[in-house]
Order: sequence, then C-alpha cells, then structure tokens
Amino acid sequence: MPEYVVYYRVSTERQGRSGLGLEAQRAMVEQFLQPADNVIAEFTEIQSGKRDDRAELWNAINLVKKTRSKLLIPKLDRFSRKVSFISGIIDQGIELTVCEHPNVSTFFLHLLACFAEEERRQISERTRAALRAAKKRGTVLGRNAQALAAKRRLEKRDFFETIRPEFDQALSDAGSYSGTAVLLNERGVKTYKKGRWHPQTVKNYVALTREPHDAS
Repeated sequence: MPEYVVYYRVSTERQGRSGLGLEAQRAMVEQFLQPADNVIAEFTEIQSGKRDDRAELWNAINLVKKTRSKLLIPKLDRFSRKVSFISGIIDQGIELTVCEHPNVSTFFLHLLACFAEEERRQISERTRAALRAAKKRGTVLGRNAQALAAKRRLEKRDFFETIRPEFDQALSDAGSYSGTAVLLNERGVKTYKKGRWHPQTVKNYVALTREPHDAS
C-alpha cells in the first residue's frame, strides 16, 4: 500500500485565505490518489518558492524520512523552483512523486527542474524589460492592476447577488462557515470561479456582503 505525505504551497496570504491555488492543487492530488493509497499527513504552506527554509516543507520532509513514505506534490514548482534544492533533496533518498508527472523517473525530474528554472529566468527578464519600457513611456505602474482588481470585485459582488438566496439559506441552516460550505456543495451551488466551497470561501463571501458599496 503506497503511503504519501502531501505538500501544498501557495505564494501569498491572499491565495491562502481565498483557497485560490489550493483548490486546484487538492483536485490534482485527489485525482492522482488510488483507493489503496494511504495519506499519512498533509502540510500546507503560504510562502515563496524561492525560500528553502520553509517550516512546513521541512516538517513534511522529516515525516517522509521517519515513515519511509513518499512526498507527494501536485506540481514540481510547488516544491521548489531551484534545481540545486530539488537535487539535494533527491540525493538524501527522498522519493518525490509529482501528480502532473506520475510516471517520471528521478532523472527526468532533474530535467524538468532545469526547464522550470530556465523558464522562470526568461519570464523574469521579459517582465523587467516590459516594466522598463512602460516606465519610459510614462505609464503609472500598478494603475491597470488596481482597475482590474476593482472590476473583478464588482463582478464577484454581482455574481453573489445571483446566489444570495441559496447562500443565506445555507448559512442559516448550518450556523457555521464549515457547515455552510458542506451544504452549498451538496446543493450544487458553485463559487464565482465555478469551484467548490470551503469554510474560508464562505467567510470571504460573508465579508463581501459587509463591505460598503461605491456610491459613485
């Protein structure tokens, strides 16, 4: 019976609170696992992948060593983006299993890590070049992102009004965020992004209803 320790990571607190990113990672793990597989523990971290001193990651690695299980990660970049770090962990005898590449050998994991690191470097260079060009044109950086965030928030608020009766009824019936999430999922109500409900997602929508509307 294969035994796994699962590691999830998101880069920002906002992603962690909203469930964005985590939902997709959990879905990948659920799709990968077979009925006979045994998950010993799950670790979730809100931290940049650039750092190697992530507490939850090392808790997961130490548990893998102790139990002689496998470290299961949804995507390789959730573990690390650094070839040297990935190689160092593999050299310690840690068996990595990546959901999106389930049949890949250790050798090819090294290659995938190399490709990912090079891709990140190229993206970073293109981003810096684009920002420099925009600054030369006199563009106020961040303005477009703020406008887009405001637009999406309005869209999310409008969407919420379409499901508000079901949401309010579930909240009333359950009396808790976790219970509300269960009821909404059972009743087939989807989130703004067509995903499943989690306690934090319910809490975020409750907070949304309490925000003042822009009267302009």
